[in-house]
Parts: sequence; structure tokens; C-alpha cells
Amino acid sequence: MLAAPKSLHLAGTISGEATTLLGNIFGEAYGDAMDKQSELEIVRRAYAKQILAAAGLNDPRLELAFASTRREDFLGPGPWQTFRGPGVYTPTPSADPIYLYTDNLIGIVPERGINNGQPTLHAILLANAKIQEGEHVVHVGVGTGYYTAIMAHLVGPSGRVTGIEFDAELTARSQVNLAHCQNVQVIHGNGAATNFDSADVIYINAGATRPAEAWLDGLSEAGRLILPLTTDASVRPTEDGAIDFAKMARRGAVFNIERRGTEFNARWICPAAYILAEGVRDKVSEAALADAFAKGDGRKVTRLYRRDDLPEDRYWLRGTGWCLAYE
Repeated sequence: MLAAPKSLHLAGTISGEATTLLGNIFGEAYGDAMDKQSELEIVRRAYAKQILAAAGLNDPRLELAFASTRREDFLGPGPWQTFRGPGVYTPTPSADPIYLYTDNLIGIVPERGINNGQPTLHAILLANAKIQEGEHVVHVGVGTGYYTAIMAHLVGPSGRVTGIEFDAELTARSQVNLAHCQNVQVIHGNGAATNFDSADVIYINAGATRPAEAWLDGLSEAGRLILPLTTDASVRPTEDGAIDFAKMARRGAVFNIERRGTEFNARWICPAAYILAEGVRDKVSEAALADAFAKGDGRKVTRLYRRDDLPEDRYWLRGTGWCLAYE
């Protein structure tokens, strides 16, 4: 915090006039800093409203969580790299955090294509997750922790978030970034194999080709699994490097899986493209998923079964030991 010093000892005592001048300068700097923080608070509130409006949502709790979370605290020093297409980034004009409050992906490891995800997509998915105060959320694929912090705000001090991050460097960064959140623990590990306590919400932040057994087993009663299923082609650009959103819709989508006793309801949420997950992708399930997207009708899915003996006309996607079905 800046303060106006009463005196400054540089080769003797500064005169009263000089002290007053320095006080004015430091006071102006302090005032400018406060004005900047006030400006950013207003920008964050506007950003939160715009993100939820663009996502077609009216959710005051989620809006407050977005407005209260400082995105710049999770992205390292600016200027920041804004994602413009696969392998293409442009820097923000300066290190002013105001440039982060748009509906853009920001590179956190741009040389590897790892980004802080699109705010409207996460707003839609978080709204579908229906995170409540006091709940336990498991976030698989923490990155640098921005959306983990939003989840921590939603569960409140009586709830908790367990983050699991596969990348060691990102784990370390997110642990530092989230150190102020006493209800968050970040673990370095494979999200498909790491043990965790029973969860009300499991939020997967990478593209899988099948649900991990640990995710289905780890859901509490009425627990929700936010599950992105993506083909290998979901992250491939067109020949000119552009993103074809129509093709993306045919190559990847996010489903909401809800546990009811030993059964699992399933619902298509939206199309999406993700960085490919570790530990929950294999050639057989990827081929089955690609076939399912090719035939369409994913929006009609209503159930996930932990068996694969349903008649062909009842399932959209059949994997080994599981399927997504129409009834």
C-alpha cells in the first residue's frame, strides 16, 4: 500500500516544501491505484453480466462468482496471449487487466495450446452443474485455477473444492494462485485415477472418449458429472487454420451425467472442443465416439448405462462396458 512519507533521508533532511510535494505525488499515485481498482471492479461486474447474458443465463450467484474473481491473478504477468485459432495467438496491447475481461481464451501455455477456457462455455457448464453452498466439487484439469476459484466462491466457506491437475508445472502455478482459498486443495495426479472423497459435482476440463470408472463411482447421490466427450478431430483446424464450429459440433460435446441410485441420467449440454485428456482416451472408444457423432442424435441421449448389451436402436454411443442411450 502506498503512503505519503513524513520525511525521506537522502543526503540529509528534505525541506518541508519537498516533503509536501512528495506527499502530493504519492497521494496521487495512491489515488490512481485506487481509481484503477475501482475501474476494474466495475469492468468485472459488467463482464460477468455480459458473459451470462451471452450464455442465455439468469443466475445471480454465478454472476457474482464471475464478478468477484480476478482473472488476472491466475494468468501470470501481462501482456497476455489471446487465442485466435489453433496455434495462433495475439498479445494484448498492454499489461492492463481490462483486456482479460472479454469472452476470449487466454493462453496459459500457448506453445502447447493450453488455454484458460472461454468464459461463456464455462458459465453454461457451471450453470448446468448447479453447484450449491456446502457441496464438494472435484475439478479435473485445474489449469492455473481461475475456474476453480469461481467454484470455490459457489460452494462457499462451508463447501470445498478438490482440484486435480496432470501437469506438474500447472499444478504448482495453481497451488500458488489458489493459496488464498482455504476451501481448495489442488493435487498433482491423473484425474482418472486419483482417489477423492465422494463428490456432489465432478467437473472435467479436458476431452475424454469415455467416462472414468472413478468418476461414476465417485458421484454422491444426485451428484452431477460434467463430461466432455471429444474425438481426436475435434481440435483440428480447417486447412486455412480457421475453426469450423459446425464441424466442432459433430466432433465433441459436453454431457451432464446425474446419479440416481445405481442409475445415471444423461443430458447433452452443448458442442465443445477441448485439449485432449490423459488417461481416459483410447483408440477403440475414440472410434466408437466418432461413429456416434457421425450419425448425430446426441441431443436425444437421456441415460448412461454401465453395460453394453442394449439393442442397437436404443443407444447413441456404445463403448466397452457402457453406453449412452435414448431411454
